[in-house]
Amino acid sequence: MTTSKTLRPFDSLTGKELEPSPQPGYYPGYSTLGQQNAWDEATRTVVTSHATDIPPIRFFSEEEVRILSAVIARILPQDDRTFERQIPILPVIDQRLHKNELSGFRYEDMPSDREAYHLGIKAIDAMARRRFHAHFADLTIHQQELILKSIHDGHPNPDHPVWKQMSCHRFWVLLLGDCVTAYYSHPWSWDEIGFGGPAYPRAYMRLENGLPEPWEVDEKLYNWNAPADSLSQLDPKFEPPDYGVLHRQKETD
Repeated sequence: MTTSKTLRPFDSLTGKELEPSPQPGYYPGYSTLGQQNAWDEATRTVVTSHATDIPPIRFFSEEEVRILSAVIARILPQDDRTFERQIPILPVIDQRLHKNELSGFRYEDMPSDREAYHLGIKAIDAMARRRFHAHFADLTIHQQELILKSIHDGHPNPDHPVWKQMSCHRFWVLLLGDCVTAYYSHPWSWDEIGFGGPAYPRAYMRLENGLPEPWEVDEKLYNWNAPADSLSQLDPKFEPPDYGVLHRQKETD
């Protein structure tokens, strides 16, 4: 099966794909790690470790890594980032499960997080083979998103016995939460959203009216759309936000 390689978002005005950037987002030139001299040693050690220490894979099998990597690439695509600046999501999830760490709770009708991942990955690949006659990792972007959207919507298409053992909605919440936690615990993602990171012991000074701190940079918006063959872009009902309107609203608030 031919897999589409059109993965990057594109300029909504020119229709051309946006080239991968070491630092995507609306805050060009901003670096959270560039502020580390203002942190204490404990803070500096914790934050920099997220950028330098990538955990080895110890929990997932090679086949599970292949499938889950494709799933994560659809949940949090990073094709707008250069390869060397992509944020490791799967290794962080693997480390949590290897250590059998919890997020503080577990639904009583759900299996352990470890078992949930094994079951969920198996079900996703089986759904792909039944519906499209290929492994999930070998499907096109559109086909992968159709499978995942059906799980997100709580109506797996096609259905699978695993979803009788555990809630597909709760599995989706577990998976999404782990992906978002791994991504936004990394200082490179803070650069992307202009988050100042820890300000200890320096502290924040401008806490009112949305004023930037002296070490922050001004927001620079640009218009972009989802990848050309992604589900959100192909769906005629999908309307991307008008970032110019949002920016003007922000200025008048």
